[in-house]
Amino acid sequence: MSISANDPKRKTWLDIPGDTDFPIQNIPFGVFLTRDDVITIGTRIGDYAIDLGALHQLGYFEGIPLTDDIFLQDTLNDFISDGKKTWRLVRNRIADIFDANNTKLKDNQDHRNTVLFTLDEIEMQMPVQVGDYTDFYSSKEHATNVGTMFRDPDNALLPNWLHIPVGYHGRSSSIIPSGIPVHRPQGQTMPAGADEPVFGPSKLVDFELEMAFITTDANHLGEPIPVDEAEDYIFGMVVFNDWSARDIQKWEYVPLGPFLAKNFASSISPWIVTMDALEPFRTESPKPEKELLPYLKYSGKKSFDIKLEVAIQPEGAEETTVTRSNFKYMYWNMSQQLAHHTINGCPVNSGDMMASGTISGSTPDSYGSMLELSWRGEKPVKLKNGEERKFIEDNDTVIMRGYCENGGSRIGFGEVRTKLLPVYQPKKK
Repeated sequence: MSISANDPKRKTWLDIPGDTDFPIQNIPFGVFLTRDDVITIGTRIGDYAIDLGALHQLGYFEGIPLTDDIFLQDTLNDFISDGKKTWRLVRNRIADIFDANNTKLKDNQDHRNTVLFTLDEIEMQMPVQVGDYTDFYSSKEHATNVGTMFRDPDNALLPNWLHIPVGYHGRSSSIIPSGIPVHRPQGQTMPAGADEPVFGPSKLVDFELEMAFITTDANHLGEPIPVDEAEDYIFGMVVFNDWSARDIQKWEYVPLGPFLAKNFASSISPWIVTMDALEPFRTESPKPEKELLPYLKYSGKKSFDIKLEVAIQPEGAEETTVTRSNFKYMYWNMSQQLAHHTINGCPVNSGDMMASGTISGSTPDSYGSMLELSWRGEKPVKLKNGEERKFIEDNDTVIMRGYCENGGSRIGFGEVRTKLLPVYQPKKK
């Protein structure tokens, strides 16, 4: 089935900005609360949010096999379970409905009033109920930087790193959409030169610039997913800020890996951009430096040219872009990650979220965390207002953005914007 929604010549009858992340060729999926306090599944074109539940009830998806309530739910999980054929049919139909040459909805003011919202009339929600969350560690540059800092620079990568996509299972309950603030976490740390740990607020709160992909129901217990079939089970992607407390992590991570240092919060951009929308931006992955085992060998282009940037905005001040990176730098791609995740028969479900790990490039201005940008605090990052940052301070807002650009075509993710609040203080009774 062709992806007619991707036609670069297609125009929309909606009035949208020329430089929008959300042209008619994007058509992402999300969940929002409307001006009438109704939660609905929707999409976005330009600065308009579109109520897909209302559109379905008005008959605009006639001929597509959808249940009556598929868009009237508070998560996308069931829609994602319907599979790639349905996603593509729906996305193609939305493109047709809002095509400049289609007047059916355009000329029906009552229907337009029902299905169209401006962004100030909605509140974005978590798009999926995340059952399981996996965080990979797939940027060679990031892994090398961290290994150089904390171990022998000549052996920065551990022996397994070039052979498997290293990952761990994280906490799904603290994954939140853009706009929800995060409190500075507390935990145990081991101060330099001390013999015993102390308890208190983390002094080294950091962001991690990542992307995450969302899966559909993919396999049964015991059934691996072949690497060249993996993309059939990936619905789409979001920008992902995997918050970290570096001092807590350093004390706790041996031998089982991060725990409290990671599970206090991860923030996502609320619109899921589909793999179909990203199709024009495929690119080569880095060439493997070691011979791969057969289950990790893939064919074709499995990576995507997604430009990424991070800004820090102190309270009341202008934001400063502190890094620019790209998803294509990832050594291990999503297909390899999903194939490795399931090679032992681990089942994957609708709404599962798998993050890339911190995305760093080869130059200091492309590093994906403050740990690297300030090199453990030894090289503070200068902000536009004259302040410096070694790590994230209370009341700073971290803003991540991602987009693809190819000639005159742009597909974006919007942003994930999160403010770091001081340590949580219980309300006095």
